Amino acid sequence: MVIKHKMLNIKNLNFSYQYQDFFINVGLVLWIAIFNTYSLSSNVWSNYASSILALGFCLLPVLIFSFIKSRLKQTLNKKRYAIYLGMCYFILLPVFTDIASNLKIGALDSSVFISTALAALTLELMLIANQYYQKKVQHIKWIKKIGLENAVLITIILLAATISVMAVSSLENPIYQRKGFRLVGFEFDMKMLLHNFGTFLAFFSQFLIMYLCGYLLFFINSRFLVSKILKEKGLLIYLFTLSATIAVLYPFLAQILISLPINTVFGRSIFVANPFELENAFGAFAIMLISLPVVLALQWGNQNNRILALEKEKSQTELDLLKQQLNPHFFFNTLNNLYALSLQKSEKTSESILQLSELMRYTIYKGQEKTVKLSQELDYIDDYIQLQQIRLRKMLHFEFDKQINNDQMDIAPLLLIVFIENAFKHGIEPAEDAATLKLSLVSDQHSLIFTCENSFDPEEIEESKGIGLDNLKKRLELLYPNRYALHISSIDNIFKAKLKLQLT
Repeated sequence: MVIKHKMLNIKNLNFSYQYQDFFINVGLVLWIAIFNTYSLSSNVWSNYASSILALGFCLLPVLIFSFIKSRLKQTLNKKRYAIYLGMCYFILLPVFTDIASNLKIGALDSSVFISTALAALTLELMLIANQYYQKKVQHIKWIKKIGLENAVLITIILLAATISVMAVSSLENPIYQRKGFRLVGFEFDMKMLLHNFGTFLAFFSQFLIMYLCGYLLFFINSRFLVSKILKEKGLLIYLFTLSATIAVLYPFLAQILISLPINTVFGRSIFVANPFELENAFGAFAIMLISLPVVLALQWGNQNNRILALEKEKSQTELDLLKQQLNPHFFFNTLNNLYALSLQKSEKTSESILQLSELMRYTIYKGQEKTVKLSQELDYIDDYIQLQQIRLRKMLHFEFDKQINNDQMDIAPLLLIVFIENAFKHGIEPAEDAATLKLSLVSDQHSLIFTCENSFDPEEIEESKGIGLDNLKKRLELLYPNRYALHISSIDNIFKAKLKLQLT
């Protein structure tokens, strides 16, 4: 008996992902409970527990919805799911918030419950936006090309522009005027901006220069010190080189910043007058060291992306080679079928040749696609078996039990036919007497189970070993990693192969 088993429990692996939103909402409840408890000096644990219970009741619809969210997405269409989502956040959540506020559960103020409900709604909107980003936005080529360094640069430009707008908007506001200096308030006055646009440009250029000095240190750390020195020479040489780089740069950068008019425009110096002051060096050190984890994460991410790209390229190459091996194998079988029909001078020869051409067309064209519809794969199997039955000169007991929920689900092409080709080649064709072939296909919205049982000659199965099943196992590993289970066994001259596929 030969048994090949490759199986991984998908439900166990995906448990944390299925209930991730639920866990995040639980975290929201806990943090709000903490904020309502940290200032207390006594009975902190009892107050913490009562706050959790009260807030949990307030967000009960949200907690239940987030717990079953993954199952709802799988079983409901988008419209019905949106209805359930709206009922949860715009009907049930306000009702439970109102009940909790009126009953003053946990002795919490009604404003706490309202804030909690708004926080839960905001959190859900952020999760929806993140999901949209993961599916749509992050795959846009120009966004993927931005990278972290360019993202930091864009952020610096936006930050300089924002602070400049705030500075201009605060110029004539007495609230931000102090004896001897001015403050930058959180103000956005477009009228002031238009009237003082020249001042805005002056502020913007100087703030941008200030931030670009820090960006220069970050850029050197990212492109040279970490990627070259730390990676190739180690930590000690990196620290020495970092120190030398700061010694070279910081006096000049400090002098540039000191020379900016904005340094004194607010009535007091932003930077100390002496460019060689160690405070300036410490600032440069701080930028370098604080940016180090970000740079390391950037380097690791780039390296990981390169590895994933190479693995994907390798997998695609292997798949192409496997398909090239499958096509000649089928082609030889097809020629044998055609030859047998011509010898028999069968009336069905022309019809069979047409069927053969359809099979060849499917193999050559559809076989190169990533996925096909299950109905197309089944039509291909039916045509193949009909042709094989025509050329057989022996009795074949054939059964095909189909229990299909959705025949429009996607599946990799030419997977299931391998079992049937193997059954005819090694079991049915060599048989001297009647042979048996039993097929079964059971599928739902997300998975399928295909079973192939055929009679065989024990000596034949030991002597001949085709490439079909070996290629199938390799294709399954590449196309459905950790999402398939393949059982192969032979008992009492019956060869049985059972494939379980998790399609979604």
